[in-house]
Amino acid sequence: MKTPRDLAAAGLLPAGAVPGAEAVAARYSIAVTPAVAALIDPADPADPIARQYLPDAAELHTAPHELADPTADAPFTPVKGVVHRYPDRALLKPLLACPVYCRFCFRREAVGPDGGLLTGAELDAALAWFARTPQVREAILTGGDPLMLSPRRLGGMLGRLAALPHIELLRVHSRVPVAAPDLVTEALAAALETAQERGKPLYLCVHANHAREFTPAAIAALARLQRAGAVLLGQSVLLRGVNDSAAALEDLFRAMLRARVKPYYLHQLDPAPGTARFAVPVEDGRALLRALRGRVTGLAWPTYVQERPAGGGKVPLGPEFSPGAG
Repeated sequence: MKTPRDLAAAGLLPAGAVPGAEAVAARYSIAVTPAVAALIDPADPADPIARQYLPDAAELHTAPHELADPTADAPFTPVKGVVHRYPDRALLKPLLACPVYCRFCFRREAVGPDGGLLTGAELDAALAWFARTPQVREAILTGGDPLMLSPRRLGGMLGRLAALPHIELLRVHSRVPVAAPDLVTEALAAALETAQERGKPLYLCVHANHAREFTPAAIAALARLQRAGAVLLGQSVLLRGVNDSAAALEDLFRAMLRARVKPYYLHQLDPAPGTARFAVPVEDGRALLRALRGRVTGLAWPTYVQERPAGGGKVPLGPEFSPGAG
């Protein structure tokens, strides 16, 4: 479903919300997969899954602190499709399309169904940059969602990166396993094996924000990726009305571990335009994690991080604990 009228026809969006959602759709992309739609409870106005994916007129109100490029990708883009913010690793963005469009996305000004697939020449230029930049040891495929690429294209890309002697590991960031698990075919999983055939480990970071996203179909998709040799990590965004309680975070991290996904990062919301309704103050985030200490295994403990202004990279936010504190 890619329009407000589609969502209304499916009973996911009240009729009265359609005009405001149409105004949102004129600026930002909308997409809700069948897997996500099945998780939404239309009878619950505060449904945490709906809040992540259904358009809201509030998105058209930009707060003074919000930025079109909150992570400052542009100043760190040496060639199209590459972001080099840290000395030893760089992003490759082969496309800017996603199976779903999160209403809080920090790249929401750029992503969309028609956007950003690198041409053959542009991909060659991006991979040539990796080849001539030996200080980069880690290549991170993001976007958009790299698992929306065809297995042939994805495998070819990973193979070319893995063939570079100085690339020691590869990473893929994706929402596909939870938002569109049917896309995780055996052919797609086999494409991930390309890196390991050249002796390079591959890590896959799964973006999920609520325990309900770990459906049986999602868990099966993740298992398929694991059988292909991918090491699975979880990353989440702290979101008002979605996971901003100790119970919701505990459920999320436990769901990850049951799916053999190690919680890796809990992100403070990036200030993209129209996302203020999702913001949780940093001190509240620290308090939530502090409340989980001792309630969950250390395996469930992510690093709480925030992007510094102007592309300064991520910094850990704590919380801090005093020795001997209860």
